[in-house]
Amino acid sequence: MIVDLSHVFHEGMPGVRFKSETGETVELTAHIHPYMTHAQSSRHYDGKASFEISDVAFQSSVGTKMDAPRHRFEGADDIASIELHRLVLEGVVIDARHARAAQQVGWTDLPFPTHVAGRAVLVNFGWDRHWGTETYRSHPYVSREVVTRLCEAGIALFGVDCSNVDSTQDAERPAHTCFLRQRILIVENLTGLARLHGQSFRFFSIPLKAQDAAAFPVRAFAEVRE
Repeated sequence: MIVDLSHVFHEGMPGVRFKSETGETVELTAHIHPYMTHAQSSRHYDGKASFEISDVAFQSSVGTKMDAPRHRFEGADDIASIELHRLVLEGVVIDARHARAAQQVGWTDLPFPTHVAGRAVLVNFGWDRHWGTETYRSHPYVSREVVTRLCEAGIALFGVDCSNVDSTQDAERPAHTCFLRQRILIVENLTGLARLHGQSFRFFSIPLKAQDAAAFPVRAFAEVRE
């Protein structure tokens, strides 16, 4: 069974907000429209065929997306340098659906399994239900202790079903710092993790092989074993 864990990538989708140098609030998003329509292309084929070509523009940190080490550390590995075996991993889902908005969740609050080395650890806050709302921006997050212990345990990837693995109130961004320093990949804005509880699965998170990209949208999904 294949479980889709990605939000739809669409025109005007919600994204990260930040203040520009002029103090203006800016929101990352995507723009998708036809570059060439069927009607426009038909003349090139004497009316015997037609094709649509899409024009897609977006910032790399939108939608269900992966952060490479370069996202946090200048000159570090970019998206294109991530080997394929790091994008297909044994996975485990951690149930954190009890978490509240903006709550820091500690190690003792979460049912981590004993063996997580080399695996994709995905935390299900159930926050995907708030996608596209203001509540989505007030997401829970894991504590520094959780981050440190997972780094020490040697996980390969850390994923969440909210917009950021860190509290946006913490300027040090400890999760991004610890994970990406150790080349532990990060995937944010997952959805549908509830379908993986109690399941044995492989986790796939596949970006384009984009050179010099610090982050990039992915098609994330799980292959569930019978």
